[in-house]
Order: sequence, then C-alpha cells, then structure tokens
Amino acid sequence: MPKVTDNPQRGRYEIFTDDGELAGFSTYALKQGVITFLHTEVDPAFEGQGLGGKLVRGELEDARARGFKVVPRCPFVKAYLAKHPEFEDIRA
Repeated sequence: MPKVTDNPQRGRYEIFTDDGELAGFSTYALKQGVITFLHTEVDPAFEGQGLGGKLVRGELEDARARGFKVVPRCPFVKAYLAKHPEFEDIRA
C-alpha cells in the first residue's frame, strides 16, 4: 500500500511505493490555516498506477484532519476535487 506523508521542510506531500521509493509529490504553501496546492508530479516510472490520485486523496484527508481549508492552484488537484465532492467542505 503506497504511503503518503507530509514533508513540511520541503513544503510538499510525498507518496512512497511499498518498497519505500519516492514515486511522486505535491507542493504546497501553508498560511493561516489555508493550504494552497501548487504542483503535483508523479515519476514517469510510476505513471498509470493511480498514485497521483492516492497522493491527492491522502493530502486532502490530512488537510481535513488538521482543520485546513484548501486552495487548488494545481490543475491535477483541481480536477480531483471536481470529481470528488466529498471534499467540498474543505475548499477555501
């Protein structure tokens, strides 16, 4: 099961494979309880495995758990939110 973790020192969420290999990341800016997702990237070696969606779901679930509102500047995150209305409550 891929693992999504927050790396606040680098300002991004990261997704790792079962083998612990970094497969992708999503950069963000955090200010006063609002997290703005800027860019999402999955390593081409891992494309087509649904890891981008798992990454975004993980970061949105974490944002909700931490009480953050979300601004989707990243087109991938914006498209994910459009398909998943269950996260509408955390949009800024």
